[in-house]
Formats: sequence, structure tokens, C-alpha cells
Amino acid sequence: MWARLLAFALVCGLVALAVRVFAIQVFAIPSESMQPTLNPGERIAVWRPGAWQEPERGDLVVVDGRGSFLGGMPPSGPETVASWLGVGPGDVFYVKRVIGVAGDTVECCDEAGRLQVNGQPLDEPYLAEPGEPASDVPFAVEVPAGRLWLMGDNRRNSADSRSLLGAPGGGMIPQQRVIGTVVHRVWPDPAPL
Repeated sequence: MWARLLAFALVCGLVALAVRVFAIQVFAIPSESMQPTLNPGERIAVWRPGAWQEPERGDLVVVDGRGSFLGGMPPSGPETVASWLGVGPGDVFYVKRVIGVAGDTVECCDEAGRLQVNGQPLDEPYLAEPGEPASDVPFAVEVPAGRLWLMGDNRRNSADSRSLLGAPGGGMIPQQRVIGTVVHRVWPDPAPL
């Protein structure tokens, strides 16, 4: 009987690990950078297979900030595997909105203070301060293949691609740093995003 209980517990543990590694992982929001969309302390569900798909403009993604937002070297192979298993530091993950994908030209700002993507003004109803300029930092970038331009919704309080304009890569985050796509708020008020 104990052997069956132990086997059942082991199978349940392996299933839970597989779900976390290959399907859904929950992350906590640590800062105000995504307000009003996401608030500090909220929990979000991230669709892990989203890391293997091409992100689309407007998607919310979780990225491993090592080698970009956190500086230093990107995570090593073992560190990447450990993060996929949920082992290691939790303060290396950032939640941001995809503004530009490969081939896009992202520019700030037009006469009305809006971002432009490929020469077209971007409608951003999710911004923390509607009616204010989309960025205090002027920029014009072309997103190369395999990279993303990411920004927080609370533009005045967000470390994002703009913070890395002078760094190697020019603010573009490698797509392989994407952990997954945010699909749902799970706590305190469950809601799709």
C-alpha cells in the first residue's frame, strides 16, 4: 500500500513539473511597470509554449532579464534549464508588452505623442497615463530578426527597451529570452488578459 501511495505521489509530482515546464507557470508581478494592466503582487499565468511561437505586437510576455535588463552575461545553459524547472533566482524575470517584432521600425513620437510602428501611430489604450506622450525618451529603432522591442505600460516607471538604447543590442531583447506569453491573471481577481 505504501509503495502505491509513493508511486502515486511521484506521478503527481512529475505531472505537476511537466505542466510547469511545458504548459503553464505562475509569476508574481514585482513592480508598477505594467500598471494599470498589472499591479504589484498580482499573479499571472504564463503559457510556456508561447516561448516557441513568434510573439505578436501587443502580447504581454515574461522574459529572463539576464544579459539585458540585468546586464552581465545571458544565462548559461544550466541556468536556463534551472529557470525552466523553477529553480534559481526569481528576480530575473520581467513582464513587458511587445511593441515591435522583427522587421518593425519603432519610433517615438509623432506630433500627438504616440509611438509609431512602421510609420503608423500606435493606439495604446492600456497606458498608465493616457493622453501623455508615450515616452519621454525619443528613439527610432529597427528591430532585427530574432529580437523584440519591449515596453512597460507605465512608461514613466518602467525599465524596458528604452533603458538599453546605448547597450549592445540597442534595446532589442533576444527572442530566446522569452519564457512565455501572459494569458490570465490568476490572483487576486482572476481575469483573462
